[in-house]
Amino acid sequence: MEAETSWTHYPYNYVPEAETYSEPSDDETKDQTFSMDTLLPDDLLERILSFLPIASIFRAGTVCKRWNEIVSSRRFLWNFSSNNNNSASQRPWYFMFTSTDDPSGYAYDPVIKKWYTFDLPCIETSNWFVASSCGLVCFMDNDCRNKIYVSNPITKQWRRLIEPPGHRSTDYTALSTSMNRAKQSYSVSVVKSKQVQGNFFQWELSIHLYSSETMTWTTSLTDVLTGWRGGDESVIIDNVLYFLIYSTGGNSDHRHGLIASNLSSTSSLMSSFIPMPCSLTCGRLMNLKERLVVVGGIGKHDRPDIIKGIGIWCLKGGGGEWQEMARMPQRYFQGFGELDDVFASSGSDDVVYIQSYGSPALLTFDMKLKCWKWSQKCPVSKKFPLQLFTGFCFEPRLEIAP
Repeated sequence: MEAETSWTHYPYNYVPEAETYSEPSDDETKDQTFSMDTLLPDDLLERILSFLPIASIFRAGTVCKRWNEIVSSRRFLWNFSSNNNNSASQRPWYFMFTSTDDPSGYAYDPVIKKWYTFDLPCIETSNWFVASSCGLVCFMDNDCRNKIYVSNPITKQWRRLIEPPGHRSTDYTALSTSMNRAKQSYSVSVVKSKQVQGNFFQWELSIHLYSSETMTWTTSLTDVLTGWRGGDESVIIDNVLYFLIYSTGGNSDHRHGLIASNLSSTSSLMSSFIPMPCSLTCGRLMNLKERLVVVGGIGKHDRPDIIKGIGIWCLKGGGGEWQEMARMPQRYFQGFGELDDVFASSGSDDVVYIQSYGSPALLTFDMKLKCWKWSQKCPVSKKFPLQLFTGFCFEPRLEIAP
């Protein structure tokens, strides 16, 4: 299918030229026609426009000056968001990178089943770290890991954060962010993991937190892990930072474990260790309606480094008990390969997106309906056998600003 017209053709700050009118003559008056919207008061027209999908809001703003003023008003933005918080008319989008050299790609809107050519602000290459929460998307460079931006990819507003503390040269880094809509504030966490010099089994781990209210970083915790190291998966839910740790040998039966670190506490990390639901080849963490959800590759019993399926689990309460939500049917799993780490996955609301690194095909799972479904085909083709694809999920919101 053809890609939808570029999203950048509908800039949110576009203001149409004001219409000019001339006084009609007597002969023209009887033939004059009226636009229905001129008869509607602003509050009623605002109410009608608030039921449009978010992509149509941008088009509505280009109709005339009056419509642009309405959809650009702060009151409309908040009312639009409130109307659609519990509505199927707004669902999380998925951005798919289509190049390893630059951050170009397409954004998928599951409501109207359209792909848009879409430009992301700030990010320079597709291998940057990405985290999202409630309309905000956070980017961090993959070189020095000191350039961190927070942005709204829909409105293109962005802010660069001051450099986080800690080592620049870390072996592994995990990025996450959490938006508080009530306070219009957000936090960003960076978990850094560095091998203790000369000791493969011991790893220094530090947690650094940024608050938009104070505009400062704090180092909330430092610790040394034995037999485990940090990685690149983390998520913040209800003031608890969850992040995956990876076995470096030791006596662990599993390759992965989970740390649930209360951001208000300074207790040791391993005191909050949670075993994974089964032996996983890889794991992806996400916040779905303030619930921790893990999408993981299930390893073979005799070859734990070979994936045999993909499962979805939800952490029940704070007791470390897992509930299996679904396993990918074999007919969907067939294109994912047999290595240990073969897919990207992220989600929001009730939607989980899963994408094979080797294909631009995008699979969705609805947590509420328990339904697997392929998205509309992305308008990009694989150019060479080893070309890789990845992406991330974000909520399209107009009222959120970094």
